[in-house]
Amino acid sequence: MGAINRALAAAFLGMLATTPALAEVTVLTAARIHTMDTALPRAEAMAFDENGRILAIGDAKELRKRYPAARRLDVGDATVIPGLIDAHAHVSGLGMTHLTADLVGTGSKDEVLRRLREFAATLPKEAWLIGHGWDQNDWTDKRFPSAADLDVAFPDRPVWLERVDGHAGWANTAAMRAVRRDLKGNWQPDGGRIERDAKGNPTGILVDAAMDIVNDARPPLDEATAERALVLGMRDAVEHGLTGVHDAGIPLTELDRYRRLADRGEMPLRITAMAAGDGDALDKLCHDGLYRHPSGRLQMRTVKLYADGALGSRGAALLADYSDDHDNRGLMLSSPADLFRIAAKAKGCGVQVATHAIGDRGNHEVLQAYAHALGADVAGDHRWRIEHAQVLAPADLSRLAQMHVIASMQPTHATSDMPWAQDRIGPERIVGAYAWRQLRDSGARLALGSDFPVESVDPRLGLYAAATRTDAEGKPAGGWMPQEKLTAFEALRGFTLDAAHAGFSEDEVGSLAVGKRADFVVIAEDPLAIDPAQLRNLTVQATYVDGEAVYRRK
Repeated sequence: MGAINRALAAAFLGMLATTPALAEVTVLTAARIHTMDTALPRAEAMAFDENGRILAIGDAKELRKRYPAARRLDVGDATVIPGLIDAHAHVSGLGMTHLTADLVGTGSKDEVLRRLREFAATLPKEAWLIGHGWDQNDWTDKRFPSAADLDVAFPDRPVWLERVDGHAGWANTAAMRAVRRDLKGNWQPDGGRIERDAKGNPTGILVDAAMDIVNDARPPLDEATAERALVLGMRDAVEHGLTGVHDAGIPLTELDRYRRLADRGEMPLRITAMAAGDGDALDKLCHDGLYRHPSGRLQMRTVKLYADGALGSRGAALLADYSDDHDNRGLMLSSPADLFRIAAKAKGCGVQVATHAIGDRGNHEVLQAYAHALGADVAGDHRWRIEHAQVLAPADLSRLAQMHVIASMQPTHATSDMPWAQDRIGPERIVGAYAWRQLRDSGARLALGSDFPVESVDPRLGLYAAATRTDAEGKPAGGWMPQEKLTAFEALRGFTLDAAHAGFSEDEVGSLAVGKRADFVVIAEDPLAIDPAQLRNLTVQATYVDGEAVYRRK
């Protein structure tokens, strides 16, 4: 009987070892794991289950002993970090860069025309020619271009090209003929500007809300193309080490596209979507409550507002004139009254508010609206955000920490704008611009992102810009306004735990700890040990979401 009992016991233990609860555990080992968890900042092993939940983290030998039947995943001398989260980006816009003419990095109008001719050759004759990414600040002639520049090559086909920041558009004459109203005269749309010559004729440049005049005339995007744009954008994101993106302002139709992809299991990363303004998506949140997909890959609990335009197109709202354009103080895209009204509506619905603000006036009006709408709750854990927080008046800079407002900032904006930013706002106001260190030292939380496709989707460039404040060639020596640099650790925290906090997801992601999601990135180098000048050259070997590889380097 003793031998039989031992045999039965052995058989039972054998069966137990192969049950899903034990056999589907994975033990990851690496030269180092930077957890971003203060309780255990560094480890060498992590165990997670088949559902992508972290079971244990710590010593490699101890975890192998604790889970003897686990699948082994050894990444050798590589470094594991929490999955990177871009706290402000536009996924569909990124995907559309694959489906429209790419003008990023063009050094002249001639180069723009060359790329447009190449792309036009792939289109049906009747199709509009759409492009994105031009920036006149990169050209020798830094003045805005005109319709005439495009008419030379495209006299009949409508051409519509968004500036790199998405806050100005460049149309040819054929595109302007397609709009539903006469663009001549001296009228201007609310929140926008039509550039005109001395005779009142439109030049072809439309800024901020004026862009809607041409966008409304464009043929509508078909549903298949719109969904493909999301798929392509998410693919690009995971290939660069992103496991989460805060999609900054989408309508209900876009949320429905994401939902369908999530239902089919076709979302390779986590999307924290923001409702676009006081529209159908916000109304649904107010009616049905905050949205979260059962997969954990999609949520919406935020409304995205616009206070002003962009600095590059001189649409950012300033408290005083532009230093290089007197009598111009930019554009308020929302009135102070509307900012307060929508913020108050969102507060009543329990919805987080995130507002685009670039200029010092834009930021001031947002803080005023927040203070008014939040009232006594301004000191609570509301996590309202200012997207960009790019130029702050000295009196407003400390208010973000005092009001518990998150600064959602994009490091590569500073290194892209540094050649001309001081020309726009002068030597006094530039002191409060791109002020990461001042904001962080004041006690404000920084959630970092890229604003892709305005900037590159690659978070390594954001880490590098944050820690060096230099361009790709390491210029200027020592960094631009170097007193505003972040450490590599602070930059990494901005793309992980602080970005997760800004999305109310710090209990799930942002650091590697027991009970959290196994979202992580495998990097060949150690980002916290190398020279910060090498951060842009980190090698992303793999991206994991819920413990499954969504990207592996070939």
